[in-house]
Amino acid sequence: MNPYRTLTRHDHDGVAFIVFDHPPINLVDRELVIDLLNLAKALEGDAQTRVVIFRSANPDFFLAHYDLGSQLGKPAAPLAEGQASVLSVLFSRYSRLPQVTIGELRGRARGAGSEFLLALDMRFASRERGVLGQPEVAIGLLPGAGGTVRLTQLLGRGRALEVCLGGADFDADTAERYGWINRAVADAELQAFVEALARRIAGFPASGIAHIKAVVDGLSAADGAALAEESQRFVGDLVAPETVARVQWLMANGGQTDGVMERDLGALLECYPQALDKA
Repeated sequence: MNPYRTLTRHDHDGVAFIVFDHPPINLVDRELVIDLLNLAKALEGDAQTRVVIFRSANPDFFLAHYDLGSQLGKPAAPLAEGQASVLSVLFSRYSRLPQVTIGELRGRARGAGSEFLLALDMRFASRERGVLGQPEVAIGLLPGAGGTVRLTQLLGRGRALEVCLGGADFDADTAERYGWINRAVADAELQAFVEALARRIAGFPASGIAHIKAVVDGLSAADGAALAEESQRFVGDLVAPETVARVQWLMANGGQTDGVMERDLGALLECYPQALDKA
């Protein structure tokens, strides 16, 4: 029996295959977050699994973004001073897993979907189908679950500002060039490529894998204070009148459904407050 509602897991020869399956667009909502919390707990205590691959059952959406619609009309949950959000803390847990974590990106990963990928050890994307974006600025927010911090680490200041301030979508080739992903791979070859790498790593001694991860993580871990500040700013702006108005517009124009808005989110968010065709 599958213990998860929004994803499935199967294991083979030291590799865990995690498949997101949360129609219609793999929204990062409460159900998916609960499953990710439970999966993190399981993996943290799993001494047999050496590599974890994350992929999607939906070829058009890896993980869409955070469930902003559910926040409308609700007061933002306060964060204690110096504390990061639940989602940011969760993604940081994934960055510290004992296993090697690999994201196999086919389809769209925006907002929290991109931030989840950024917390993994490696990211490979379909050249034809991979799309990445951090569109939060268009509704008055910043990437608040590690995106601003980790993008700056990976891409450098100028490119991180381009991504976060522009709010546009990026194709896989550009993301590879910027350092957002490890490599863009032809769609027909992506799954086999990722699985071959995972099985190769899983076949090596566990001690070597653990030592490499420990040293690399020690040099590259995201700064906890910066992550907390990022979360504080995000939560503080969630209830700002302009942000609320823009989220309401997003939802009224087909946001969080599988339609025109979500498929071309990076371009259409700049059309506010114009009404859009939701077909």
